[in-house]
Amino acid sequence: MIFPRNREMVSAAETLNCLSSTGLTEDQKEFQKVALDFAAKEMAPYMAEWDEKEIFPVETMRKAAQLGFGGIYVKPDVGGSGLSRLDTSIIFEALSTGCASTTAYMSIHNMCVWMIDTFGNEEQRHRFCPSLCSMEKLASYCLTEPGSGSDAASLLTSAQRKGDTYILNGSKAFISGGGDTDVYVVMCRTGGPGPKGISCLVLEKGMPGLSFGKKEKKVGWNSQPTRAVIFEDCIVPVGNRLGAEGQGFSIAMQGLNGGRINIASCSLGAAHASVLLAQEHLTVRKQFGEPLANNQYLQFRLAEMATRLVAARLMVRNAARALQDSREDAAVLCSMAKLFATDECFGICNQALQMHGGYGYLKDYAVQQFVRDIRVHQILEGTNEVMRMIVARNLLQG
Repeated sequence: MIFPRNREMVSAAETLNCLSSTGLTEDQKEFQKVALDFAAKEMAPYMAEWDEKEIFPVETMRKAAQLGFGGIYVKPDVGGSGLSRLDTSIIFEALSTGCASTTAYMSIHNMCVWMIDTFGNEEQRHRFCPSLCSMEKLASYCLTEPGSGSDAASLLTSAQRKGDTYILNGSKAFISGGGDTDVYVVMCRTGGPGPKGISCLVLEKGMPGLSFGKKEKKVGWNSQPTRAVIFEDCIVPVGNRLGAEGQGFSIAMQGLNGGRINIASCSLGAAHASVLLAQEHLTVRKQFGEPLANNQYLQFRLAEMATRLVAARLMVRNAARALQDSREDAAVLCSMAKLFATDECFGICNQALQMHGGYGYLKDYAVQQFVRDIRVHQILEGTNEVMRMIVARNLLQG
């Protein structure tokens, strides 16, 4: 797969990297550098192969975990790095320049570990988090069902209490890592209808009654498997419940606030890489006797792409700070950032593909994979239509 090589591209990369590190502390710049180096050496060279062969690069993710990227915003006493939401955004953006699909799975894994760390008791935290932070074990988030996507509070998967266990029945759809991962953070109904009847259970692969559907064939995100997760009289110890009964929906939504920042950050990384790819192509490709870079229309489009990227990044980082500080407006800012960044970054990647002409449609060129991989970011972690609903509700509430 074709990635930037020439001298002009190095200069462009330096410019964009400088813009991406503006306002960061020295520590944050170091996190960014480490993640960018890892992406360039351990991810980008294999991105196309992982996509084509649908390889789940577990060993590569475990290498990333050795750098502290398996539990970035998890507390250090259970193996986490204890970093902030802004630090996390910086790291995921940088990693996504090497492979957005793989980084997106890592972001979901991190969200799951954070949920256990934050809402689990001490026994649960120390039982689950160390092996998840090292990525010796991998986690999946199970909220969406065949009949409840955006209307998550209508989920039907049931968990009936029987002594010191729950009997779980139902299914989850579109689960990232499903079947290949070890730990499943599952939202299920232990009470009546609506959000207050939902609880959160942690399941482990191999539990009786836990099975998986076929591996889905997807447009992108092919370096992570996606399957249905099925519960048929699945027996789960009460000791695997996070928080109290009825707290599950709140746990899920708090997890998703961070998840929206994470997935927006993955979009930023893909857009960053795509701007560099477009700049290189405009420099080396000649038409009508001169480089495409001499065409003022294309110059203006490239400038617009870089501007939209910087604007989206600022919005994401502002939301990350708000979430870290537990501000009242954090949830709406996370929704705004997810909406704006995923829409804008997909547009940037798509425009980069257009600038490549017919070459952009060939799988030898990395830009098409960034387009395919981040298209789904406008759908998951709450569709962008739901993001608009959240923002509008916040604006119109009395």
